[in-house]
Amino acid sequence: MDMLYTIGITLATLAILVAVHEFGHFWVARRCGVKVLRFSIGFGPSLMRWRDKLDTEYSIAAIPLGGYVKMLDEREGEVPAAELEQAFNRKSVGQRIAVVSAGPLANFILAIAVYWGLFLAGESGYAPVIGEVESGSVADVAGLEVGQEIIAVDGEKTPTWQALSFRLLDRIGDTGAITFAVKYPDSDVVYESHANIDRWLAGQEQPDLFGGLGLTMYAPPVPPIVSDVVPGGAADKAGIHPGDEVVAADGVPMPLWIDWVEYVRARPGTAIELEYRRDGELMQVSLVPERIVEDGGEAFGRVGMGVQLPEMPPELLRTFDRGPVEALGASLVRTGELVGFTLNSIKKMIMGLISPKNLSGPITIAKVASASAKSGLESYVSFLALLSVSLGVLNLLPIPVLDGGHLLFYFAELLAGRPVPEKIQALGYQVGLFLVLGIMFLALYNDFSRL
Repeated sequence: MDMLYTIGITLATLAILVAVHEFGHFWVARRCGVKVLRFSIGFGPSLMRWRDKLDTEYSIAAIPLGGYVKMLDEREGEVPAAELEQAFNRKSVGQRIAVVSAGPLANFILAIAVYWGLFLAGESGYAPVIGEVESGSVADVAGLEVGQEIIAVDGEKTPTWQALSFRLLDRIGDTGAITFAVKYPDSDVVYESHANIDRWLAGQEQPDLFGGLGLTMYAPPVPPIVSDVVPGGAADKAGIHPGDEVVAADGVPMPLWIDWVEYVRARPGTAIELEYRRDGELMQVSLVPERIVEDGGEAFGRVGMGVQLPEMPPELLRTFDRGPVEALGASLVRTGELVGFTLNSIKKMIMGLISPKNLSGPITIAKVASASAKSGLESYVSFLALLSVSLGVLNLLPIPVLDGGHLLFYFAELLAGRPVPEKIQALGYQVGLFLVLGIMFLALYNDFSRL
């Protein structure tokens, strides 16, 4: 059932993003007087098809990995004389630019609309308060202290953990100064400090943003109370139930969940005498952690149980209520920030500052889409907006076969006063196809490596 759910959510996500993108092309093409022959969601044989009064065919195809809008064009076949004025290639270069750019623009509009709705409904998050500072770390050099709240990084506000993470993500691979603005609880006095970073977290596959600064953000202590048990796992076989509290392992007290996790990880395949409390009664059982081998060959233990997380202190909750106009402004800012972040990440990946292993393909997208949908509507539509921005930016890259490649040729035509020679365009499309397929294969390779 989980597999079917993941497939269903993934297909729905792709269908929404593709439909919005292609509708942008379709809507502007119609308004520029271009005849649209087919609007397809997916490739290959049609599963469903119908026509409208303007003789446009709409299709839901069998391979749901994209879509297209096919327009009347003399370059793709003979066009009746009576319809020549409706051919895409007969339109002015300005109209062709408008039609091609409308797809990515539609993706940005979707993100703006999603964020507008989320901000209008109210936004909340927890304040980034420092729990621990590692000696000699970037944070230590900057003079950050336990209990301080980080309210800005490099002059950009960080009212929540999420905002702080976003600012730090943008600094991966950077060299230079990083500036923090902090304050103490119950004080309005702001202190600024800075430290130097050198290719910070460059090339790391899964960069630890807070750990890279030498910070641990404050969170309430987590007692070892079981929230769920993985069916068929070691804990399930030993009879552990949700609500049970781990007391000791091999006679060693386990006051916190992290103590139990570290104890289990260090004992793959080794029996542990577990003492736990259920409904006030102490019980004992022997269980053997499953042996899991990491990519590097190192083994660790896993018993298959989740933890019951405690509530964060209410004084650390930050809420943001916005009216329609303010929410729209915030959604424009958020979308613009994501566009800039995506472009910056692409640049750093080309420069080798961000590992290409962070490039994700359809399998990772499917897993994240499914997980976000299970977390609730807000989490899912946030992911949808993020993915929509990424799709819009990637399509605008100046690579032939993508929208950005077409725009590159059209802007060259605008400047030169004549179309780019067809031989050059054909060569560009071959190179572009090679690049796009190479990126796709790398993303798929990364996906399978993570499985």
